[in-house]
Parts: sequence; C-alpha cells; structure tokens
Amino acid sequence: MDKYIGKRLDGRYEIHELIGVGGMANVYRCTDTLDDREVAIKILKDEFLNNEEFIRRFKNESKAIAMLSHPNIVKVYDVSFGDMIQYIVMEYIDGITLKEYIDRQGIIEWKDVLHLTIQVLRALQHAHECGIVHRDIKPQNIMLLQDGTIKVTDFGIARFSDKATRTMTDQAIGSVHYIAPEQARGDSTDGKTDIYSVGVMLYEMLTGTLPFDGDSAVTVALMQLQSTPRRPREVNPAIPVGLEQITMRAMEKQPEGRYTSAAEMLSDIERFRLNPSIVFDYGSSFVDDQPTKHVEPVKKNETKRFKEETPEEHETQPEYEDDPYIKEHSPVFHAVKGILAAALVVCAVFFAIAAVRGFTSSQSRDVDVPELVGRTLVDAKENNPNNFQYEIKSKFDQSKEIGVILAQDPEPGNMKIKTGSTIELTVNGTDTESQVPFVVNYKEKEAVEALKDKNFVPEIVYVENTKTPKDCTIDTYPTAGVKSTIGSTVYVYIAKGSRAETVKIPGIIGKSLSEAKSSIEELGLTVETVYDDESKEPKDTVLFSSPLPYGKVEKGTVVTLTVSSGVGDKHKVDIVVDLPSSVSDTLNMSVLIDGVVDQEQSKQVVPSLTGSVTVSLEGHGTSTVTVMLNDQIYREYSVDFATGSITPTASHEFVVPTTAPPEVPTEAPVTEAPVEEYTVDPNLVPTEDPNNVYTPDYNVVDDGGY
Repeated sequence: MDKYIGKRLDGRYEIHELIGVGGMANVYRCTDTLDDREVAIKILKDEFLNNEEFIRRFKNESKAIAMLSHPNIVKVYDVSFGDMIQYIVMEYIDGITLKEYIDRQGIIEWKDVLHLTIQVLRALQHAHECGIVHRDIKPQNIMLLQDGTIKVTDFGIARFSDKATRTMTDQAIGSVHYIAPEQARGDSTDGKTDIYSVGVMLYEMLTGTLPFDGDSAVTVALMQLQSTPRRPREVNPAIPVGLEQITMRAMEKQPEGRYTSAAEMLSDIERFRLNPSIVFDYGSSFVDDQPTKHVEPVKKNETKRFKEETPEEHETQPEYEDDPYIKEHSPVFHAVKGILAAALVVCAVFFAIAAVRGFTSSQSRDVDVPELVGRTLVDAKENNPNNFQYEIKSKFDQSKEIGVILAQDPEPGNMKIKTGSTIELTVNGTDTESQVPFVVNYKEKEAVEALKDKNFVPEIVYVENTKTPKDCTIDTYPTAGVKSTIGSTVYVYIAKGSRAETVKIPGIIGKSLSEAKSSIEELGLTVETVYDDESKEPKDTVLFSSPLPYGKVEKGTVVTLTVSSGVGDKHKVDIVVDLPSSVSDTLNMSVLIDGVVDQEQSKQVVPSLTGSVTVSLEGHGTSTVTVMLNDQIYREYSVDFATGSITPTASHEFVVPTTAPPEVPTEAPVTEAPVEEYTVDPNLVPTEDPNNVYTPDYNVVDDGGY
C-alpha cells in the first residue's frame, strides 16, 4: 500500500490513487477540497530529496509550466518545496498517452495525424515564444483526451533557450528514439530540437514504425547522427507527397535545414491541409543521393561516450574524436562557405534584374490590364507574356485555395499600362500578420464575425464563469492587440455561467452490480454496464468505473461500470454421492446441472460394488445439481463454484423395481344380517297400500320382550 494514498497534503489535497510512475516522481489522482476539483499531484520520490540535480530538475519543471498558459499544455495550480516532501499540483488529465494510442492504432489516418500534430505544434509555439525548449517531446509525454484534445506534459528536462548546455548528463535524459542529432551530441539545443522530435512522431504515426531502432540506446543514437531513414511513402504509400515532405524537413539532420519555428511548420501544414495535393518547393534539401550508412556494432569506447559524465569529465574528454562515421567542419569553414554562397546568389539576382529591366525598358508598349483574379499566382507568373512585375500581398480566405489571386490593382478594363509594369496582387495565403481584435464581452456570434473579418479562424472554448455575462466572451488567445498570422486559430473563451450541480461518485469497486447501481442512481447519475469475460471475480462484481470513484461529475452523467460476467470465474468441485449399497443391479445414473443433463458425468453404476461415486463438475456462480438413478430423483445439491462449497438440499430413497405380479386384494366374507321377526295382532285390520306393500301398524309387538 502506497504511503500517500488516503492521506491529505497540507490539509487540502486528498490522495485517492497512484496513476503514474516516473524516473524521479510518482503521480497521484487527488481532490482539491478547497477548489472542489480533481487534480494530479506529482511527488518527488523520497530517494531524491537530497539529490540536488533531481531537485533542480523538479523545480525547473514547475517553473517552466507555471510560465505557460495554453489549452494544449497541462496547467500547474500549486507547488510545494518542503524539506520532507516536494510536489507539483497540476491539471488532472483523464485520458491515455499518445504512445498508447499509436500502439493501439498502428498506422494512423493522415487527417487524424494532422489534427494531433497541429495541437502539439501550437503548444510548442507558445513554449518557444516564452523562451522554453521542452527537449523531451515524445508520445509518452503527450496525453490524448477522449474528445481528441492534446495536452503536452512533463517539462522535467525543459530549459530556457538562453541557458542551453553541452553536458552529456542532460543530453542522456531524453528518449533516444526521438532526440535530435545535436541533442545526441550534447550540443546546444533550441526550438528546432523540438521540431525534430515532432518530425519523428509524425513519421511514427504515419508509418506505424520508428525511423530508427536498434538493440541499444547507443546504436539508436548513432543512427540519429548518421543514418537516413526510409521515406515514409516507402512504408505507407497512402501518405501524400506534401505530408512526406513536411515530415522529412522536420527531421533534417542539420538544424538549419529544418523549419525555423513551430509557426513555420504550422503554416506548411495548413497549406497542405487546404490542398492535400500540394508539392512543396524545398529545393534540394530532400535529395537522397547517399545510401543509408551501415552502423557497425558499438565498441566499448563508443559506449563510454554516452555514459553520464560530470561536466568536468566531459570538458576534458573530446567528443567522437576517433569516430569514423562523423566528419565535422569547423565553424570558420561553414561561415566562409555561407558567405561565398550568398555572394554568388546576390550577383546572380543583380544581373538577372538588370537584364530584365534593360529588355523591358527597350521594348515597352501599351497593353490592356489582364484579368488575374481567380487564377493562381503560379499560373500568372508562368503565363506572363508582357513581363509584368507582381507585388504580392497576402489575405486569407478559407473558401478559396491557397495561392489563388483574390484582388488586383489596377483592375482590368479601366486603363492601359506599359509592358513590364508592376501589378499589385492580393493572394490567398497565411503569411500576413494582423492584430487580434478586441472582443471581450462580445456575444459569441459577434466575436466570431469580428475575428473572421480579420481573417482569423475562431475556435470556441466554453468556460464556467459567473463574472462575465453568460454566452459572452471572457478573453481570447492570443489576446487582443497581439499580431498573429492571418488564417491562424484564435481561441475564444465563452462564459457558460455557473457549473451544473455536481456529485461525487461513491466507492463501488468490488461491490455487486445491484448495490453499485442503486448507489449511483440515487445521486442522479445514469448507469451503463460492460461485462468482462476474463475476470476471475464472482459474477456481477464491479471491477472498474468510468469516471473513477470519488471523482466529481455533473448530475445526469453516464457512469460506465465494468462488471465481471462470471465466465472467467470457473472452478472445479467434486461431489461424492453415496449409493444404495443393497442394490446389486446395474443402474443408469444421470447428473443434471440446473436442469440440463451433463453427459460426461452421466454413466452406469453398480451400487453394491462401488458404494459411492465421485461427480466432478466445473462452473461458475451457484448451480443446482440433481443426481438421478434409473430416472428416480436420488440426491440434490446446491453448489457454489466460487467458494467450492457443496450443500445437500434433498435426499430420496431409491425404490428397487421387481418383476413379480402385483398382489390382488381378497374380498371380505359377506355376512347376512339377522332377520327380524314380528307377531301380528289378529285384531288389527289391514290397510290398503297403493304400492301393494304391507305396512305394519305401530302396535306391532316385538317378540324380543319390549
């Protein structure tokens, strides 16, 4: 029994159950009795209370999350850093990890992948803007709620971007399958490090496999540094080309080849979402002209490179000094290379512009303004016989495809212009910024319209609030006045008044279904039942409930009870049946279980020879067992298979059948009644009887002497 379960921290947090175990802390589901809500509390393990490194990381996590406020990042409500216990009080997430979801689903449909990835990137965009790099993005640290909402958790090794480190100790903390190459080397990390991890998760969700896997963490780390993964479409051809490009760009080995920010990656995902057939022009960054490098078995000296070292040891030991697989150039080399490349590009652009201007100036003439609205920008540029120059502005229209021209200046039909003139085009795109409008206290419909007018995509989030009028806007994210890319999502928080009446789900685990159902329905809740055939518990025993016991829910909530079907509660019992020893004939013994004949146990017996017979049965719950001899009910039992108890309920004598004829009862002898004699008085006159029957007179004298 965990020492914290059943306890109350600081007189406020009631601890109900352990819901997670990590390397440095355990997580518990608790009730905040002061604010009347469920919370999750992460408690640092006792063995680390005197470890400065773990305490630093634990405090760092609370500091990092406390700075963040985003719908896709777990919230922190409270922290406590005492000498005897250190804990963080966080938002309780009733869901599963993204890793569990991937394991269940295998390959995830690409539209669902976009839905999940967009939420992760929005969370990272917010964290990076606050100067925080997560550094351990992986499916195990992402929670998935039942409604599809993503929550990024576990900022335990997060660092502020201006305090990056090169120590191998910190580098070794992240999960090796998802860490970026620079993190594996122990180099400085920034927001692009998290982008790489998102790329690996994209790859895993789309293909059902990891891009790199090996026998050991060291092998995988070396593959992250050197190897090129198979293209996602080689594993799953159903992946669109544009989405494969996004995935591989996020996983570029060199940070400068990746997306510069989560916002930039979101922009490309949005372009792909609006046009799944898009093919991005990423230049040559995706040309794979090198075969995948073979990684030899890791040698002892290579293993030492990845052990956890102290900063002092790491500074005195050069990294990968003899590694045959890695060839690195000095910063000066890269700088000179970059300067030369930039100079060549500038010269080429300069001469190209000069040539075009010289040509257009010498050949200019008056032409009609072309009709460009409705065409794509690519089409306008490719079909430009009059060499017009286009000045591009962006505006987002959700009903149109990205890249479609929405407006032009000058408009067609009004005037003639010179060939080579400049035309201002408004193109449907998402790379223009606009200020989020002020919509606090607006009605929901008004707020939505105001945001759409600014080319933002409003997403409504309903919040329990009694201070703001019901159905009015409490706030937005990003907040009013902040510049954000048009076409991006703005969360609109709408007040829904006071919360509905809540009740606490009682403790019903282990109780019978009827008892649990009665307790739950008395609280105004509804019960649904799901049966578990694998449980060893007796039939109708409550195994689990969703939501969990002791959690507070609104009245009318459906509580799903998982109940033992009893199928898995099978046990064997042996019943010793005594037989009538005086019977030497062969008898037919039939065994009935709840009125159904058990053919395996039914057989012929000779009572005088065996004396008794053992009936072996297997079942669950309680059953009535009847033993019959020659179709006569002989013994009856009540059997409880769960406990193995056998209770005799009735016993009958066996009647031995005979072949002798039945006895005929003899008739009793007939005895004649004595005849009464009478003396007739001669003086009497006989009367006439109409029936000719003589009727004696009452003056008859009995010779008996009366």
